This record gives sequence, C-alpha cells and structure tokens, in this order.
Amino acid sequence: MTSVLPMPKTSKRDGLSLLLVTKQGVAKRVAAESFHDVRRSGLIAIKLQTGDALQSVSFTDKGDQAIVVTARGQSVRFKESDIRVMGRAAGGVRAIRLKKADTVVATEVIGSGAKNPMLLVLSSNGFGKRTPLSEYKVQKRGGSGIKTANVTTKTGDIMTAKIVTDDDEEIVAMSKKSQVIRTEIKQISTLGRLTQGVRVMKLREGDSIASLICL
Repeated sequence: MTSVLPMPKTSKRDGLSLLLVTKQGVAKRVAAESFHDVRRSGLIAIKLQTGDALQSVSFTDKGDQAIVVTARGQSVRFKESDIRVMGRAAGGVRAIRLKKADTVVATEVIGSGAKNPMLLVLSSNGFGKRTPLSEYKVQKRGGSGIKTANVTTKTGDIMTAKIVTDDDEEIVAMSKKSQVIRTEIKQISTLGRLTQGVRVMKLREGDSIASLICL
C-alpha cells in the first residue's frame, strides 16, 4: 500500500522537501520546488532498483523527524536532516536495514509541534494499538531499528501505521473485501512496543486490513 501525499497546512512552501521511501527501505529528500513545474508526461522522482517500489511520499520541514515501520514489526525514528537533499534522479540512501522477506509498510513524519504524538499500528488480522512516541528513541538512519510490535500468526504482519496526536479523534479502517469500521482513537488501547495489540476490527475469514485514515 502506498501512502497518499498530504498537502501542507500552510501555503508557505519555502524550504519544504519531499521525503520518499521505498518498500526496500531506501529514502531520499528532494526540494519541493523541484516539482513546481510538472510536465504532462511527469517527472522522475527517484531512481529505483530492480524489484523495488515507492512506498510513501511526505512533506517535511526543517526540524521534523520521520519514523519508518516494517511489516515484521521493526521501526526506526530519525531526524529528517539525516537524509540530505538530493536531485530528482538520485537513488537515495538506506533508511532502515531490513531482514529477509521484510518490507516497509509506512513512513510517518513527526512535526516539531505535534501534541502528545503516538504511533498507531494496525496488523493484517485487525489487531492494533497506540504506543507513546517517547518509547521510540531517535536513532541514526540505516540501522535495523527497534521492535514496534510483536508480530505473530495471530496478528498477521503490520499493514499500516499512523502518527496520531491530540488533534486526531477517529480512525476509519477498511479491509480488502470492503468491510469498514469507524472508531474513536481513544478506544484503541495504549500499549508498549513489545506487545501484540488488541482486536480493533473483526474480519471475515480470508479478509485482511487494506487501509487506515485518521480524522
């Protein structure tokens, strides 16, 4: 699942950059102004290695941080300045070192003014939790990171993750077979990094989580 690029809440874009992260854990930053004039045929945003694909694109500003989450429950939190600004055709650098068969499923930007930020993760079998961001130390990019969830056959792989703050009130989750739930964020348990989480959505046999948005 590729995340949708959120527009910045301010019209001032000077100094903004785009953080691009691939499924194989490669990341790069590109000055937002590089995409000011986009041809009808499009522009190259990142040079991808064979077998890799772009997973997420986010606006970042000076002082922001990012957290990358993988399907097998690993995560790394780093300063956006750890990734220098590159040209559009560059290939990027390592954001997180993945174990065999693991992939990046989400990258979230943490603004400097975020109110009580927590990381909400949701697994393929409908299990989820919130964990205070204070449990995720800031590291250098490129390492294997730390555990963000105990992934088991019961929970299934992590499908998506979101940074939620005091400004967020609800989530809407959808399954691959079009089942939808809407629930208050405060109803989702706050648990430590090493836990499995609790059931957020009861799925029919053969179904799994597809997407999540915060309201």
